[in-house]
Amino acid sequence: MKKLFLILSVALFALNGTAQNSETATPYPPAASVNAPTLKFGYFSYDEAMKSSSDYALAQRSLKDLRAKYDAEMKRVEDEFNKKYEDFLDGQRSFAPSILKKRQSELQELIEKNMAFKKEAQDLLKQAEKEALAPIKRKVKLAAAKIGQRRGYAFILNLDGDALPYVDSTMGEDITEAVKAELQ
Repeated sequence: MKKLFLILSVALFALNGTAQNSETATPYPPAASVNAPTLKFGYFSYDEAMKSSSDYALAQRSLKDLRAKYDAEMKRVEDEFNKKYEDFLDGQRSFAPSILKKRQSELQELIEKNMAFKKEAQDLLKQAEKEALAPIKRKVKLAAAKIGQRRGYAFILNLDGDALPYVDSTMGEDITEAVKAELQ
């Protein structure tokens, strides 16, 4: 019990000394009185700027054509599978057991190939989109950098994807239209 009392009294003494030291120390000045340089910044919608580019429409048209080609091939493969499946259903009662197994494995193989093709087509379309939009993205970045240098911004923010839920327009400037104009 004596040890507990001793520990508590030492702890209270230490706290009392710390509190007195903090009262006599000079407090930090409030944030408003600190002379910090004012930063200018810009913000814009990256997507809106990209979509305003004439190259964007060309890229989208090219991607649409490529997507149509893959869709046509998937439809052809699906029709081929459906025909083989219908043939299988029509003749399954008359097939010998070994032929039945062979046809079932052929259908299973077609299903797996079709699924693999669909996944590959999706991956190839994503890659094609990435490659088609890369030069446009570079142009948008370059346009934003030029505007930022000309106007003396410390940084430029992208408004897309809810990455910037609040912007004080008195401290920053919306440069979406300026970026669009720079792309033309």
